[in-house]
Amino acid sequence: MLEVDNVSVEVNGVTVVRRVSLRVRRGEIVVLMGPNGSGKTSLAYAIMGHPSYRVVEGRILLEGEDVTKLPPHEKARRGLFLFFQNPVEVRGVSLLDLIKAVFEAGGVSGAGVEKLVLETADKVGLKKTLLTRGLNEGFSGGEKKRSELLQAILLKPRCLIMDEPDSGLDVEGVRLLADFIRERAGEGACILLITHYPNLLNYVTPSKVLVLVKGVVKAEGGMELVEKISREGYNGLV
Repeated sequence: MLEVDNVSVEVNGVTVVRRVSLRVRRGEIVVLMGPNGSGKTSLAYAIMGHPSYRVVEGRILLEGEDVTKLPPHEKARRGLFLFFQNPVEVRGVSLLDLIKAVFEAGGVSGAGVEKLVLETADKVGLKKTLLTRGLNEGFSGGEKKRSELLQAILLKPRCLIMDEPDSGLDVEGVRLLADFIRERAGEGACILLITHYPNLLNYVTPSKVLVLVKGVVKAEGGMELVEKISREGYNGLV
């Protein structure tokens, strides 16, 4: 379970998230919506431990353990995974080598790992030639998202923070993504799904929806809240 308890976040001395609390239990899909610039990505980075996004108040708990001050790699070891809105390019490290290294760190190696990566790349529609290129180097927006999806499928994290994972994907890609989200939730993962537009929610039914505006949670509900935002936008909440 992921718990964000009364968390405030600062970036360069400016408070961008104010006393946000949310809870994502195993098997739940909790959606965080809000207009651009509302603090959604800042909260995601703070949960994952990005050093530029400081938690100045509150706690972040993973399976009951206070992980607020842990660095990103320690949170990742505990099963936390951030699906980036804008995945960065990493020259000199291929996607294939990265995944092999993660598996080897867990004591798994050999030809079977590469075979699994190739099969999964085919499943998510990622060209095999991209597996040996620098990570995300020269990838299109959609290819970067498919690369993130491939990593999430293979690593099977216990808790996923997915920051606008559908942006840049075509209809087929969105359906693949939705299938993955439903499957992982069904297997007991907790999923915090961050989105600006509600299109992905045509395929995924959340357990709960929260709306973040100017760093503050302004509304909570279910699909009725999503439908209201689809009709009226965020005008009544800003």
